[in-house]
Amino acid sequence: MARIKLDLPERFVFATDIPIYVSYINYGAHLGNDAALSLLQEARLRFLLAHGYTELDVEGRGIIIADAAIVYRAEAFYGETMVVEIALADFNAYGFDMFYRMAHKERGTEIVRAKTGIVFFDYAARRPVTVPEGFRRRWDSAEL
Repeated sequence: MARIKLDLPERFVFATDIPIYVSYINYGAHLGNDAALSLLQEARLRFLLAHGYTELDVEGRGIIIADAAIVYRAEAFYGETMVVEIALADFNAYGFDMFYRMAHKERGTEIVRAKTGIVFFDYAARRPVTVPEGFRRRWDSAEL
């Protein structure tokens, strides 16, 4: 079986601590794969809010998730705190890739590495739109 390999960018531009709640735990008594994606969404929302944005308003444009890839590296358990870091890369006309590294806060063990493809979207017209220029200038990986 071929495994997904995600190479992370060198520079992360945001980090947030997120505790593992009981609702994130599966029958194997560890972080469920579906919950990991929810934790990444929480980190993404925190990143956006920290910069004055929401998923529906990034300089007047919304965003949608076009794809997601997750690589599980270790287990996480109820009561532990994760540090989720975010990096932005690979800008194109309509979006970019957001990379995530989730690690155990105390031990430093990498739990998850992931990528979501972000596309800017006009929810009224129901179509993709171009990346806002101010956002691109601020975060384009060439300038980081």
